[in-house]
Amino acid sequence: MEEKTNYYVLREKAVPDVLLRVVEAKRLLASGRAASVQEATERVDISRSSFYKYKEDIFPFHDNAKGRTITFVIRLDDEPGLLSAIVKAVADSHANILTIHQSIPVGGVASLTLSIEILPDTGDANRLMERIERQEGVHDLKILARE
Repeated sequence: MEEKTNYYVLREKAVPDVLLRVVEAKRLLASGRAASVQEATERVDISRSSFYKYKEDIFPFHDNAKGRTITFVIRLDDEPGLLSAIVKAVADSHANILTIHQSIPVGGVASLTLSIEILPDTGDANRLMERIERQEGVHDLKILARE
């Protein structure tokens, strides 16, 4: 049975401290102010295991009028038409593809990096992610970045 992913928006005061520290560690790594996960986690005073446990589950929320950019990494089977189905799902969600890169398949599985802009008045990121994840041949979808 597939596990449905739900997303929530919380006020900062409702978010546990360890999750806020994970966000800060990710910011340190992304900005280059920490050279390693070890250094970042030491600076924000959390364990590396906490960082790895939550790093894919929390992102800062940025609300802007133009829209928001989300970058996904999707592992998918090397099957004709699968990339086209994913692109169609993006188009049907009224999102705009900014960049797309598919690696050469290894062992019949390719990695797809997809950056999209979701417009605030028409796009539904949750529905789009669910639609892509349900697509036959998609192994997994991870959010790499949000702006």
